[in-house]
Amino acid sequence: MDIKTISAVQKYAAARPATEPQAGQGGVGETIAGLTRDFAATLQEAETTAKAAMTGNADPHALVQALAQTELAVETAVTVRNKVVEAYQEILRMPV
Repeated sequence: MDIKTISAVQKYAAARPATEPQAGQGGVGETIAGLTRDFAATLQEAETTAKAAMTGNADPHALVQALAQTELAVETAVTVRNKVVEAYQEILRMPV
């Protein structure tokens, strides 16, 4: 073997761990599940704040802030859904 080949193999072996998933990081499914839980928690928190505001136990500023966060979360979810549907439709249009 020549020295350049050995050097290339060693550099490849050293660089390979950078492309491997790290321990503790989940896959795409776990990431989506986490985002879904966060979305549901945001909606639940806004609902709780709205109920408290109706009974007079919450600050109006907290209600407005919770509603703004909920609006942003819903808009984000709708945008992601639209992009997924658009990508799926694009795949269906591809010739086989």
